[in-house]
Amino acid sequence: MPELGSVCVRDSGGTVLPGGFWSAVSVWLEKAQVLNKRLCGSSIEQSCDLRGPQEGEGTLRELLPLLDGLSGCEGDEEVLRAIRANEEAGEGRVLLLRSLIPKSNPHYCSTVPRRELVIKDTSSRVVTFIPLEEPSQGHIQVKKNNIYQIRLAHVADDEWSLSLITLYSEGWDSDGVVYPKISWMKNELLSKLAKWSTEDRRSDFKNTLSLIAVDKYSKLYQSLKEKYKDMVKVWPEVTDPEKFVYEDVAIATYLLILWEEERLLNNLQKKQSFIDLGCGNGLLVHILSNEEHPGRGIDVRKRKIWDMYGPQTILEEHAITPSDEHVFPDADWIIGNHSDELTPWLPVIAARSSYSCRYFVLPCCFFNFYGKFNRKSSKKTQYREYLDFVIDIGTQCGFNVEEDCLRIPSTKRVCLIGKSRTYLPEEEDQIDKERTRYIASHSNDTSGSREDPVHCDHSTNGEESSDVSPDDPGTGHKNWLPSFRPRDKVEQIRNCALLPRDFIDKVVLQVAQLLLHQNAEGNPNDTGTQGTWNRGRCLPIREVAEVLDKETLQRLKNECGGLQTLLRNNHQVFEVLNSRVSIRDWSQDEKAPSNKIKAEAKKRLLPDVLKTRLCWFYVNHPNGCPRAAAKCPYAHGPEELRPSTLPERKKLRSHESH
Repeated sequence: MPELGSVCVRDSGGTVLPGGFWSAVSVWLEKAQVLNKRLCGSSIEQSCDLRGPQEGEGTLRELLPLLDGLSGCEGDEEVLRAIRANEEAGEGRVLLLRSLIPKSNPHYCSTVPRRELVIKDTSSRVVTFIPLEEPSQGHIQVKKNNIYQIRLAHVADDEWSLSLITLYSEGWDSDGVVYPKISWMKNELLSKLAKWSTEDRRSDFKNTLSLIAVDKYSKLYQSLKEKYKDMVKVWPEVTDPEKFVYEDVAIATYLLILWEEERLLNNLQKKQSFIDLGCGNGLLVHILSNEEHPGRGIDVRKRKIWDMYGPQTILEEHAITPSDEHVFPDADWIIGNHSDELTPWLPVIAARSSYSCRYFVLPCCFFNFYGKFNRKSSKKTQYREYLDFVIDIGTQCGFNVEEDCLRIPSTKRVCLIGKSRTYLPEEEDQIDKERTRYIASHSNDTSGSREDPVHCDHSTNGEESSDVSPDDPGTGHKNWLPSFRPRDKVEQIRNCALLPRDFIDKVVLQVAQLLLHQNAEGNPNDTGTQGTWNRGRCLPIREVAEVLDKETLQRLKNECGGLQTLLRNNHQVFEVLNSRVSIRDWSQDEKAPSNKIKAEAKKRLLPDVLKTRLCWFYVNHPNGCPRAAAKCPYAHGPEELRPSTLPERKKLRSHESH
């Protein structure tokens, strides 16, 4: 029997399976790229209930006879029984037509979607995948060698079995992309499905790229990535070039596909115009402009990279305040990409610019109309609650708001789009009065504060902030909310790097003593195994914070990221992972896999600061440094110290406080 493998699954609570199995299968069906990284995505094109196949439409109806043709072939009888859909269709049997979209890569040039029929049989807890191929134009047939099936079987009590089975015992035809190798099917696909089957994988967010065609996105993204890859080499900012370049390429790709489909839907020839508010480094404006969309970007502060783009990329350095002065009646789209204080104002600005103006906003830092956004519900994450807040603003402004999830290297990936209105043009005056009342109702909430703004992963030493400034008071124009207080043009660095050295050293030592089971005098409370280097314990950052005094916590709270940022900055002493902190054991890190070594190499000290500071472990750890003096970049004793030649600003950027 051609069984590739099986995994034992235990449902300890007795309430997850078989529902969890179908939740896991839906991930593989609808988001195949999550498991198979060589795919750009997957999509369900059509579906029908096999009890009434006559309801199937278009392509799916035409493909149904292919299943009948398999009834007489040789192969595993149980797999064939599941395929004989028209003959044995029962309750809970659904036929799907799925497309798999490969990524473009040098070893697999085709990005043409590959189709397959999928039979879901919920009563038998079986799902069968039947790949299709087109050897000649208009002739479609089943790729028999690659038919496979996933089964869930109840063994006894809380024990279940998840199996992966093929139609034929030999002849699996693998291309390494759409048809992975057998070893991958057994070790990756089956194990992940088994793991997910007993987990609650419900999400508050949509699937990625749910509003556009994934195959179009894949092709255009690869093209733009190749076109703008040299930007990584010449990036003049201190921020990570790969993150920001490829993130803006992905956002531009999404907008270009969104706008193309909008033109097709409305039979338009002219390309949409745009305004990017809080454009930051301006790369998104540069890409959209190069793709022949007329537009400009506005930001409070000019970046060094602006001068590299050329005259066709229009970027303006001035402040934006929510007022009658800053509306854009000639723009088709208003864009807010990590626009910080302007984020909640994007729908308002778009609504008041013109009835036909649309908007795209990618919320990141949490701001309301006038300052910091404060949570009101403990039943949602702060991110989800903030997204709902921005959605509500768009709805109150009269937009039909849609939500999608981008594929970008950021923890904040959900975008909100307002493409159409919920009211007629002649109702504009009345709707605008309602907008005014809505904004005023939020201005009465005085719990917000500008003293503790919220930042997240896109900020680096203030270099990529897309904030606005109060430099322009909007003289002669009506301000929409007098209490709106944007940040200063020159932004204060608040990533713990400028905290006093003695304060940082005190916190580092206190946390290390907690992890090492030491008392305030540095004496071990628990010496552990004699003769071994004490790695201490791993604790949640929340538990560590409870040990610190209120004054220290308040001081850290005023910095972006607080205690966690300080611990991450002290990378040489601590390892922070999944909101937990532990002492870093450099002897183990040197044995790490090559991919981890490459990642850690980015954080190593510059040659100019080697041996210019005493080794923290040599001075403070009860067992000393885990590395030999020759391998440690810090001095093991005063005799090894040497003066540093690194300029002070570069020292600050390296922030490797050991």
